[in-house]
Formats: sequence, C-alpha cells, structure tokens
Amino acid sequence: MLSRIPGFYELSPEARIEKLSEHIRLTEEEMSVLQGAEGFTVNEADRMIENVIGYMPIPLGIAMNFKVDGEDVFLPMATEEPSVVAAASNAAKYTYLNGGFKTSYTGSIMRGQIQITDLEAPYAALALIYENKQTILDICNEQDPTLVAFGGGAKDIDVQVIQSEKEKMVVVHLLVDTKDAMGANAVNTMAEAAASFIEETTGGKVVLRIISNLADQRVVRARATFDNPFNDDGDAMRRFLLAYELAIVDPYRAATHNKGIMNGISAVALATGNDTRAIEAGAHAYASISGNYRALTHWERGPNNNLIGTIELPLAVGLIGGATQSHPVAKLAIKLMQVKTAERLSGILASAGLAQNFAAIRALATEGIQKGHMKLHARNMAVMAGANSDQIKSVVEMAVKHQRFRYDDIKEFVKALNQE
Repeated sequence: MLSRIPGFYELSPEARIEKLSEHIRLTEEEMSVLQGAEGFTVNEADRMIENVIGYMPIPLGIAMNFKVDGEDVFLPMATEEPSVVAAASNAAKYTYLNGGFKTSYTGSIMRGQIQITDLEAPYAALALIYENKQTILDICNEQDPTLVAFGGGAKDIDVQVIQSEKEKMVVVHLLVDTKDAMGANAVNTMAEAAASFIEETTGGKVVLRIISNLADQRVVRARATFDNPFNDDGDAMRRFLLAYELAIVDPYRAATHNKGIMNGISAVALATGNDTRAIEAGAHAYASISGNYRALTHWERGPNNNLIGTIELPLAVGLIGGATQSHPVAKLAIKLMQVKTAERLSGILASAGLAQNFAAIRALATEGIQKGHMKLHARNMAVMAGANSDQIKSVVEMAVKHQRFRYDDIKEFVKALNQE
C-alpha cells in the first residue's frame, strides 16, 4: 500500500473512496457507511449517550503521504476546521523519502487515584498501604480476569502524601497495564474495588476513586526528518526555529503551538472513536509537568538544510471498548489505518501531531497562517453565502485571484455568478 496518491485532493469524494478501496478492500456496504448513505442512526446514537435527539456529522477527510515506522498509512481525520487535512498531507510529503516518522512507546500503563483523608498519621498510613500492596493488587485484578489473561492488569502502586490547604492526605496510584484499551472503565472499577480495603487498613476515609488522565507512563515519541523544506532559504529556516523557540519559553505562544499539534491528534482520535478530551487534558498537563507550560515538540536544523522534529506526549488511546467498537464509522476509520494495537495507533497520532506542527510553524515563518487557511475557509463562506455545489470552486478562485476573503466579498462573488 502506498499513501501517496497524486492528485487525490482533486478527485470527487466518490472517486477518493474508490481509490482507497483499491488499497483497503472496502465492501459496498462499508463505502455506503463512510459516505453517510447508511450506518449511524438515531437509534445507535441513543445507545451511546443520554437524551438523544439526533446526531451531528463531522467531515471525515484522509491525510495522505504518511509513512509511520516503515509502513504507509492513510490517516482518517474528523474535523470541522479547514486546512488541517491539507496541511498534514503536505507536511508528511517532506518526510516520505527520508523514511517518514519513527516512533517509540513506553507502554500502556494508566494511573488510578484513590484519595484518603481524615488520617491521624499519614506517613504511617502510607507505609501500611505499601505493606499490603499485594492484597491491593489482587483485589484489583479480580475485577478484570480477561485483562489479566492478556498480560495486563494492576502491576504496582505508587503512594504519595500530599499537603492540601486543610490537611495531609494520602493518594494511592494504581498502576494498571490496560494493553489495547484506553482503560478508564477497568481502572475506575479497580479503584472502587480497592477503596474499602484501603479504608479498613488505614482508618481513613476514601473520597475520590478515579483514573488520572495524565498518563505519564504511557508516553509516545515520534521523530521525522523534513527534507529541505525551505529550498536552501537560510532566513526562512532561521525564522522557523525562532518561532519554535518562543513556544519553549512563552506560555502564550506555547498554548497556540500545542493547539496546532492537537488539531492533528484530535482529528485522528475523533475519527477512531477515542476520547479527545482525555487526550487533550493529558497532553496539556504533560506540557506543564516541568512547572512551566511549554511546547510538546522540539525542532533542530539537520544536515543538507533538513529539519528534524520530535514530539513527546502521553496518548491514552485504545482499540477495545467505547465508540471504537460501537460507532460504525470509527470502526471503518480503524480499518482504513489497518491498525491492530494501541501502540501502533498512538504512534500514528503522534506523527499526525508532529506533521501538523511543522505545517503551522512553516506557514507562520513564511507566508503567514492566513493565506492557505483563508483559501480553504472560503469554501465554507461560499456555502454560507448561498453558492450551490457547482459555484463553490469558481467562488474560491475569484477570492484567491482578488485576494478578498471577507464574507461580504464572498457574497459579491456569489451574486455575480448568479447574474451571469
């Protein structure tokens, strides 16, 4: 399979899905689900959340040119924001001949927190918990024998004394290997099961029993070399690196820098039915773990005017449970990527984030972010202004030709087409 299909963006949606089907072997029914002709229904939505009245479709695009750990991959991206899919595809093209993206994974350990209060001797309670570690782990693992059978389950504990405004409390961290699941349900069940024993052992009162979304033992790293992205323009390279350096030291810039990263990661996560809020919370917490909020990526000048980028962040994603299995489009998105493990999915998400970050900084360091973005946004404004499907391309061409992208300008272009 090759993720590079020349002119893919110029094809119709129907032609694009036919091209994908040549590689992924989609059935007619699967193609119909992706195109919205059948598949997700109000009844299915009603089984997923409460008080359902309908559902809200989000555009699903495919980012091209990605090679991750030696294998080509199509990236499904669910997003309402113009330029995200195009930017990721363009960025990945610069890495393709250099081997694409290389990733590493620390493992699938998640933390469950059990908070104990009203302790007369917090440090003695900490010691007691460690003395009874095996019993706690046994209680946890009794809750999910299937996970344990696959080599996962509660593996260790980490106990901390934390000074709050009113008292010293003890917080037990259950370290649970969730394997190919995100793991929230498994971890929360274990934390609740162990709470009573911990109360009896310490004489304290358990308050919270819940997973932490700061998955600092489930960290993914990705690296890529971008081939001479500025065509030997040393000044453009310098501006790129200066823009990156500001995101390392200035939280106001870092917030936008990291938001751009999450444009890529969250789009793929949403397409696959994973919890985008948990992923984003963990990423931003990790960006602050040093005590200062900073960029999640690093950029360095390489040989031959190449640019080397790396990213490091926690990614708690899964292929088992939740919407990954219950949402028909999410299941097909996973099929399109041909992923079999959470580790592989994590590496792909990190690669998407690194590509998106490269594209954003490159635009900022050269022509500015708005030129390409507004060209794509003009399509949305054309629809808002009443353009029909046959007019949208002409409206965008007129906007680009005259460099006029305000809504009032777009309305004038539509009006002119209607008068012809």
